[in-house]
Amino acid sequence: MASKLGPEHLFNPGTEVEEAGTVLGTKISIPALLPQGPAKEWLEQRKATIRPWANFVDQRRFGKPRNFGELCKRLVRNVEYFQSNYVFVFLGLIVYCLITSPLLLIALAVFFGACYIIYLKTQQSQLVVFGRELSTAHQYGLAGGISFPFFWLAGAGSAVFWVLGATLVVIGSHAAFHELESGEGDELQMEPV
Repeated sequence: MASKLGPEHLFNPGTEVEEAGTVLGTKISIPALLPQGPAKEWLEQRKATIRPWANFVDQRRFGKPRNFGELCKRLVRNVEYFQSNYVFVFLGLIVYCLITSPLLLIALAVFFGACYIIYLKTQQSQLVVFGRELSTAHQYGLAGGISFPFFWLAGAGSAVFWVLGATLVVIGSHAAFHELESGEGDELQMEPV
């Protein structure tokens, strides 16, 4: 008999799913990928405030704005309302870019490998270069400097601009054409003077 895992079990180390064959929709816990800190708290907050995906992609809710004022209103309200969904769309585009670029994956492996070696070395003792101890920040800067040619050869600059451009197009289009919830537009109405 499989135990029911709630959202609080997701990303907690040590929790496991007892049954190998699970039904679609069951949340499977995975080990914590991010250390405790501001980044993990921010990601957990984004995950908690995500809007239903069915509402996000409902094709009946899309339509052409009547005028420029309505377009601006939709952009502002939808970016505010679907902010967490847009963050996950952005992360999905990053993952897509990484998967489709093997050279970029190699460059990232070199960088993270260098960071891991530095982490292991700092556990034992400080790195000394030309008689001077390098701080941890300098060591990570050195790892970035070593891996920079790999990122350059892999076309990381173009990948960054592709992800940013694709994100602006996808999110901008969604925010512009997704109709506002009933009652949402009332808050932005200005009264005549």
